[in-house]
Amino acid sequence: MSKRWALPLLVVLCLLAYLLPLGTHGLWIPDETRYAQISQSMLLSGDWVSPHFMGLRYFEKPIAGYWMIAIGQELFGQNLFGVRFASALSTGLSVLLGYLIARRLWNDPRKSFVCALLYMSFTIVAGQAGYANLDPQFTFWVNLSLVALWFALDSRSGGQRFAAWAVLGLACGMGFMTKGFLAWALPVLIALPWMLWQKRWRELLVFGPVAIVVAIAVSLPWALAVHSHEPDYWRFFFWHEHIRRFAGDDAQHDSPWWFYLPLLVAFSLPWVGLLPTSFKQAWQTRAQPAIAFLLLWLLMPLLFFSLSNGKLPTYILPCLLPMALLLGNALADRLRLEQGRALSINGLLNLLLGIVLLIALVYLQLKKPVYDHELHSMVLVFIALIGWIIANLAQAFLPLQCWAAPALGSLLLIGVLPAALPKSVVSNKTPDQFILHHLDELSGTTHLLSNDLGAASALAWRLQRPNVALYNTVGELKYGLSYPEGAEQRITTDKVQAWMRDARRTGSVGVVMRVKGDDELHEVDLLPKDGTRYEQGNLVIMVLPKDPS
Repeated sequence: MSKRWALPLLVVLCLLAYLLPLGTHGLWIPDETRYAQISQSMLLSGDWVSPHFMGLRYFEKPIAGYWMIAIGQELFGQNLFGVRFASALSTGLSVLLGYLIARRLWNDPRKSFVCALLYMSFTIVAGQAGYANLDPQFTFWVNLSLVALWFALDSRSGGQRFAAWAVLGLACGMGFMTKGFLAWALPVLIALPWMLWQKRWRELLVFGPVAIVVAIAVSLPWALAVHSHEPDYWRFFFWHEHIRRFAGDDAQHDSPWWFYLPLLVAFSLPWVGLLPTSFKQAWQTRAQPAIAFLLLWLLMPLLFFSLSNGKLPTYILPCLLPMALLLGNALADRLRLEQGRALSINGLLNLLLGIVLLIALVYLQLKKPVYDHELHSMVLVFIALIGWIIANLAQAFLPLQCWAAPALGSLLLIGVLPAALPKSVVSNKTPDQFILHHLDELSGTTHLLSNDLGAASALAWRLQRPNVALYNTVGELKYGLSYPEGAEQRITTDKVQAWMRDARRTGSVGVVMRVKGDDELHEVDLLPKDGTRYEQGNLVIMVLPKDPS
C-alpha cells in the first residue's frame, strides 16, 4: 500500500462504513434517545452550560459530549444522522490517529494502513461509530492524548515537544468535559511508568505542567460557569459518578475483576486469530520503547478498569487502539515474511463463527421464526452473514493475498445488521420510529405522558418538547426529580387519574407506554379508555381528546 493511496482509501472506507448507515434505523433506548434529547434541549433552551434531561437537572456527565451531539443536530438537522454524526466523526478521527501514530512508530506505509484498517474494522468500534453516546467521543480524546504523548516523547526539538504536550493538555481538557476526571488519570497511568523506566522523569517535570495548564485553561471556564449556575453540580458529579462508581459497595454494574478479559478478546473480532502471534511478538520485543509504550497503553487502563467495582463493556474502548497497533505490527510482519499461517487460522475461526450463526438463524427461523413475513430484513441479514463468510473464506485459503478481507466482512456486517433486525426488536427497542408514524396526531396534543424514560425521551425528541410527565418512573432522573420544580413532572399511580382529568380540561393528551408485564398493564388500566389507541410490540400510543365538559 503506497503512501499516496493509503490515507485517501481509509477516508473513503470511513465515509462508506460509518456515515451511510447512520439514518437506516431508529434510536435505541435508553442511551441514544437520552443523548438525543439532552443535546436537543440545548438547542431549544439556549442553555449550553447545565445539562438537562426531560427538562430536569441531569448531572451524570459533563457538557462537551452533549455539545458535539447538539452541533451535529444543528448542522444536519434534528434527525437520526444529526444525532449520530458526532460518534461517526469521533471514530473516524481515532482511525486517523491510528494511522498517524503507526507511521511515527515504524515509518512503514504498509503498517500504517494495516493498523488503521484493523482498528476501523473491529466490530465494536464500527458498531459504536453508528451509536449515539459519549464513548466514541471520550475514546477519541483519550486516543489523542496518548498519541500526543508519544509524539512528545519521540520529538527531536523543544518546539515540537512543547506543541505535543499542549495537544495532550487539550485532549485531557476536552476528555474531562466529556466524561470526567478519568481523562486526566489515563495518560498519567501510561506516562509515569514509561518515563521512570526510560529515566526521563525530568522531562515529565518540565513539560508536564504545559499539559496541565492547557487542560485547565480548556476546562476551567465551563467548570466555573456550571458551578455558578448549579452549585451542587460538582458534589453530585464527583461523588456519584466517580467515587461510588469506582469503589462504592453499591456501584452500578458491579462485575468481577476478570470481566474485561474475555471482552477484550471478543472486541478484537474479526482479528481474534492474530492475538497469540501478536502478543508473543510484543513480549519478545518488549524492550523496544515503542512496544513497551503500547503495552502500557493497553494494560494500564485495563488494570485500572478491572479494579473498579462498576463496569460497563465500553469502558475499555481506549484499550483498542494499542491493541490494533500491536495486531497490525504483527500482521504486517507476517505479510513481509510471507507467513500466512496465523492469517489462515484467523480466517477459519471467523468462517466457523459465521457458519454457526447462519445455521442458528436458519434453525430458529424454521422452528420459531425470528422474522415474521419480513423478507426484506431477512434478506439483509443473510447478505451480511454470507458476506462475512465469503470474506473470511478468502482469508483462510488465500491469507497473503486476501489478508484484509475480514475487515470488509466486518464493516458490511455492522453496517447492514441494524437495518436488518426483526420487527420484534425494532418495535420494542426503537420507539421513536413508532412515534414518528403517529407524529401528526401526537404533535396536536397539549400534554404528554409516558411510563418509560426511553420512550419518554424518544417522544420528547421527536416532538421537540421536553416537558413529558413521567408516570410511575424515576430511574436516572431521581436527582432531577428531587428538586421542587421537578415534583410536578412526576406522576404516581395514585395521582394519575386526577392529573389526567386536569390535563384534559385544558387540552388533549398524548400518551406513550411501554407494557412489559403486569405492573405496566395496571398502569394502562388506570388511564381513560376513550380516544385513539395504537399498539406495536410492547409499545402503546394513546391520543386522548380534550374533555368537552
